[in-house]
Amino acid sequence: MPAPLSVGIGLAALALAGGLFPAHAQTTQDLLQIWNAARQRDPVYAAARAQSRAEQEKIPQARARLLPYITAGGAAEVDNTRRLQNLRHGSTDTRGLWNLTLTQPIVNLGDWDRLKQSEFIARSAELGVRQAHQELILRVAQAYFDVLAAQDALHTLQAQKQAVAAQLQAAKKGFELGSTTIADTYEAQSRLDLLNASELQAHNAVQVSQDQLAKIINERPGQLAGLDAKTRLPPPRPGNLGDWTAQASQANLAVARAQLAAKVSEKQIDIAKSGHAPTLSLYAQTGSTSDRGIYGVQNGPRSLDTTVGLQLSIPIYSGGEVSSQVREQTSRLQQARYELEAAKRQAVQSTQQYFSGVTSGLAQIEALLAAEKSSLASLNANRTGYEIGVRVNIDVLNAQQQLYETRRALFRARYDTLMHSLRLKASSGILNESDIVAVNRLLETGRGAADTRPGLNPTLDD
Repeated sequence: MPAPLSVGIGLAALALAGGLFPAHAQTTQDLLQIWNAARQRDPVYAAARAQSRAEQEKIPQARARLLPYITAGGAAEVDNTRRLQNLRHGSTDTRGLWNLTLTQPIVNLGDWDRLKQSEFIARSAELGVRQAHQELILRVAQAYFDVLAAQDALHTLQAQKQAVAAQLQAAKKGFELGSTTIADTYEAQSRLDLLNASELQAHNAVQVSQDQLAKIINERPGQLAGLDAKTRLPPPRPGNLGDWTAQASQANLAVARAQLAAKVSEKQIDIAKSGHAPTLSLYAQTGSTSDRGIYGVQNGPRSLDTTVGLQLSIPIYSGGEVSSQVREQTSRLQQARYELEAAKRQAVQSTQQYFSGVTSGLAQIEALLAAEKSSLASLNANRTGYEIGVRVNIDVLNAQQQLYETRRALFRARYDTLMHSLRLKASSGILNESDIVAVNRLLETGRGAADTRPGLNPTLDD
């Protein structure tokens, strides 16, 4: 069994969540608060827990088939007898009947197999709750970071709009002074109009992402705590992919449930084969009627009849039904084993994908940080060149667009890398609530949005 694995949780993203809602009108919520609300209110997770409780009842139900059971019966009868010749002469008798029967199965191989099968089903249901718990962690984290990413995109667009608006004013002033052409003004205005359209789309993206989070916690989220701007995501620990894939092939919850499904199918074959096996039961019955014994007409006073015995049932021929059921369940066992193999391969493939997502994401973040720094330098150089007349307006606008697109890509890469870290742990079967707590430690409750104007990016000072 591989040693316990862990992914260091960290995030480097500008805390831009504070700008959409006034601080006095919204309560700041962090990831842990959102998680606690989701755990109590999410209907998908609640349904999984209810299903698990229902599946647990299969054990006492199967055990009950091996325990004694008692039945009681009673009846009231009216017996009218007439001669067939004239239907006049006859007699009418009334009677009451009661009986009490106890049956104790002694030998029933099928019921013992059902009890063992019910234990496998109950264990699978428990794993289903754990799986739903992991999926809830991923859904909450994804929805939370989607809101932050949408807010990041909106704020960078708004900062870009301010920069383009300032460039538009400079172009207009240059045209008035005769140092530039009207084309500079038109170029800046068209870029500003496009940004206005993009801003509307960004507002909608924020609304949609908040709606998705609200669907989980059943309330509109307030201002969300941002994430530390300077923390770097560490690489996965251990850094060997083989350790992760070995862990996933053994501890992945989907694999574990597929293994139990195969065991359930094996027991179902035994249950089908028990259709050929004899059964033996102990039974005891007592009862009476008002004018006869329970087993027939008795002379003399009313009697109480009691019988104790063993009942043996030996199946001889059932029209081929049992043999057909065995063949059916054998094919279903083959299906379960193929599905188990598919689950193992999927677990390994997912682990490889998310491990690569973390490692490549870290490299992408570093590359984007370098690109952001060089884009900012390019923008400053183009702006200076425009002021002294060696660069044209479109050069400045293009440099601005490149800078802000780089920043948006950087924000998204940080969130995606963090999600890959969480999904890597989920594919290895070790994701739990402590990972939410670890991420939550990076949140900066109450901080406003970071300033994204050129020259004021805090990441450039690292």
